[in-house]
Amino acid sequence: MNVLVTGGVGYVGSIVTEELLKTGYQVVILDNLQQGHKEATAKGARLIIGDIRNNQDLDKIFKANKFDAVMHMAAETVVEFSMTDPQRYFQNNITGGINLLDAMLKHNVKKLIFSSSAATYGEPVKVPMEENHPQLPVNSYGETKLMFEKVLAWYGRAYGLKHISFRYFNAAGASEVLGEDHIPETHLIPLLIKAALNPQGIVSIFGDDYPTKDGSCIRDYVHVKDIAQAHRLALEKIESLTGRAYNLGNGNGFSNFEVVEATSRIIGKKTPIKIAPRRSGDPAVLVASSEKAKTELGWKPQFSNLDSII
Repeated sequence: MNVLVTGGVGYVGSIVTEELLKTGYQVVILDNLQQGHKEATAKGARLIIGDIRNNQDLDKIFKANKFDAVMHMAAETVVEFSMTDPQRYFQNNITGGINLLDAMLKHNVKKLIFSSSAATYGEPVKVPMEENHPQLPVNSYGETKLMFEKVLAWYGRAYGLKHISFRYFNAAGASEVLGEDHIPETHLIPLLIKAALNPQGIVSIFGDDYPTKDGSCIRDYVHVKDIAQAHRLALEKIESLTGRAYNLGNGNGFSNFEVVEATSRIIGKKTPIKIAPRRSGDPAVLVASSEKAKTELGWKPQFSNLDSII
C-alpha cells in the first residue's frame, strides 16, 4: 500500500512514517519544512518539499503517485501562538486541509487518517475525557482541529471519504532514531532535558495557581511510538471504523511539577525552573480515556509509564 504522509518529517509524522515502513508500507512525504527537518526523513521514505496551501504542489504530487491513503499531520500546532496569530492557523489547518481533501477527491483517493488534538475539548467537564466529551476549544488551534473534523464528516457523507481522527494528548518520547526538534521548542520534557545539559538553562512553568493538586497544569503524556502504532492499526481497519475519532493518551495525568521531578531524577541533575504567568488558552487538566481505541482498534500502548517516556 502506498501512503502519503503530510508533515512526515515533523516530530510525530517522522515516527509514524518509520512505523509504516517497518510494517511494509511504501511512503511518500509532503512537507514544507516550516517545522519539519530533511534529516528526519525516515530511511526508505521519499520526501517531496511542498505545501498543502499550494494547489499546484498537491496536484503535482497526486499526478506523479498512485496513493491508496493519506495520513494528514501537516499543521500549525503551538497553542500559545494560536492565541496571538490565529490567521496562520486557519490558513494552514483549514484552508490547507480542504485543499488536500479536494486533491484526494480529484485523484480518487478515499482514505485519510487525521491528526486531531485533545485541544478540541477545551476545559474538561469530566476527567478522564472520553470521545463524547463536549468539544468547546479555548484556543484557535483546537478550533481549527475541531472544524476540520467536521469538514471530514461532511466529506465522508457527501463524497464517500473514509476517515479516522486521532485526538492526541501530549505526545512525548522518541524512537531509536528520531525524536523532537522543534524550533522553537515548547514541549516540557525536551525543554527540561536541554536545560539540565546547559549550565545557564532554566525552564518556565506557566502558572502555579491552577485548581490542581500542586497548582501546576496536569497533562496526559502518550509515547510517540504508541501514537504511530495506532495510526497503522487505523489504516488496517478504516473500512469498518470510518467516521470515528479516538483519544490517544495513557489515562494518567502528571502535573508539570511531577514531570520536573521525574526528569531531574532520571537525568541525575536538578533542572532549574521559574514560575511564569499562565499562558492564555491553557486548560488546567487534560487527561484522556483511551478505552475506545484499545477496544475498537486493538491498540496496546507499550510506553505509558512517565519514566519510560522521559
